[in-house]
Amino acid sequence: MSDKGEIIHLQGTPGASASRDRGKGFSDEIAKHSGIKVVAKQTANFDRSKALDVTTNLVQAHPKVTGIFAENDEMAIGAISALGSKAGKSVKVVGFDGTADGIKAVKAGTLGATIAQQPGLLGKTAVDQAAEILDGKEVSKTTPIKVLLVTKDNAKDYE
Repeated sequence: MSDKGEIIHLQGTPGASASRDRGKGFSDEIAKHSGIKVVAKQTANFDRSKALDVTTNLVQAHPKVTGIFAENDEMAIGAISALGSKAGKSVKVVGFDGTADGIKAVKAGTLGATIAQQPGLLGKTAVDQAAEILDGKEVSKTTPIKVLLVTKDNAKDYE
């Protein structure tokens, strides 16, 4: 977005930890970009069809929007459907999860990026920590697992 423009924030299920955490991360980072204004925030409950409806209404209310952040790929794909030919061109869309459909949309150029989780690493870490607990060792209450930015430049690595 070249550090300027209007953006819509599609939120997940109210109260869900994924929505709280992703929303906070987005809000904290976007606050550092004074040229970007969040013109609307609305829940679409992590649902593709709900996101299509919400995006259709929000884009009508905010026709100058140049970006959409969706807290998951399902909502991002719903937003892409609502945007039609604007998706990836005059309106940049970013999702979260790195799902197969999200990666496909990144490759097609309609989704600018997705934030990919690493389910294999998540699973391995959980098993490793369970083994440590069974051995009587202490483990951290939280263990951050790095997420990865998937763009058209590296999407082929996520097939």
